[in-house]
Amino acid sequence: MRTRTRLTATLGRPPGSKRPRRPAVPRGAAFWLVALAFAVTMLGTTLPTPLYTLYQHRLGFSTLMSTVIFAAYAVGVLTALVLFGRVSDVIGRRRSLLPGLVFAILSALMFLAADSLPLLITGRVLSGLSAGIFTGTATATLVDLADEDAGERATLVATVANMGGLGAGPLLSGLLAQFAPAPLRLPFEVHLGMLAVAAAGVWLMPEPVEVTGRLRLCLTRPRVPEQVRATFLRASIAGFAGFSVLGLFTAVAPSFLGKLLHLPDPALSGSVVCTVFAASAIGQITLVRPLGRAALPAGCGLLIAGMALLIAGLAAGSLVLLLGAAVTAGLGQGVSFRAGLAAINAEAPSGQRAEVASTYFTVLYVAISVPVVGVGLAADAVGLRTAGISFGVAVTLLAISALVALRRGRREH
Repeated sequence: MRTRTRLTATLGRPPGSKRPRRPAVPRGAAFWLVALAFAVTMLGTTLPTPLYTLYQHRLGFSTLMSTVIFAAYAVGVLTALVLFGRVSDVIGRRRSLLPGLVFAILSALMFLAADSLPLLITGRVLSGLSAGIFTGTATATLVDLADEDAGERATLVATVANMGGLGAGPLLSGLLAQFAPAPLRLPFEVHLGMLAVAAAGVWLMPEPVEVTGRLRLCLTRPRVPEQVRATFLRASIAGFAGFSVLGLFTAVAPSFLGKLLHLPDPALSGSVVCTVFAASAIGQITLVRPLGRAALPAGCGLLIAGMALLIAGLAAGSLVLLLGAAVTAGLGQGVSFRAGLAAINAEAPSGQRAEVASTYFTVLYVAISVPVVGVGLAADAVGLRTAGISFGVAVTLLAISALVALRRGRREH
């Protein structure tokens, strides 16, 4: 009791006084401020993509090291999923989102100071931590802030903010690097300005859930109930293939364009990567519901077609085919991801749905990093073109195996 009295006196409030009420904006305005913060945070995770070749020239590292720097992002995401997966249910949405923005700000500062590989890798890990905190928490916050009958709209806005931010990042940095001064500084300075606005918006939002306790970090172990394992396996194979493609385009597309097609322009690299994420968003929003039960097989089919275009584009050195691969594979990734998550949610017990979804995302973020590092290793050993073509073949085989598993599952039912 004495300790508490001393603390409150130190803070300038007399014992027994109420904590001053924090100003908050209306829930409708808070909804859009959180959507903005979601988009700005995800934008930062892909902001360095068109700049990797510039960092290569400046610091003298290989394509393999580019993929390792990219994969460090997934390490941050997985760490956040394991440590902070359930935190917002305990300490509240707002108190969880603000640290996510702090990690994003620290990441941008690391890139501003980046004159060595350790700083680049640290910046990517911090970026992954911000994304890992934001992806689930911001989506839940938007649903909480929406009207009772607007849950579907909230999910749609979350999808657009997530994928729109991911696509806008490389486009913004590519354009700034191409047409503005200080290509390795200005994109991150602009992003810091955006993050300041986003942080102010999150600070002013009302807390939409009841705070039930204090922060306690505990490991969230991946688990899948027996009754959903077959569906989980089929969805995970397709999701693994799709997220591997996202990782490839995000980490290696600038090298493909610069070294194989002799088109090193950052604006072009950013546009190609933006195309993949835009196609993914379109697939998730417009195709999954009309396709119904055929969505997951259709997504696998689009991935196979996209890999055929990628292989042909790399073999022929064709920008048109590479763009076609970006659009087709992006659609396939979006459809297979959204359909797979819906299938898992439909079969998972309600009390374990979040846990199963977290396990699914763990698989996906392993997919976005490990295969890409394999491409980097292969590029150093056999060349970038052969490594890219081999990757296309591997993803094709994965998508085919997912189709076979889906057909077998339907026969069993």
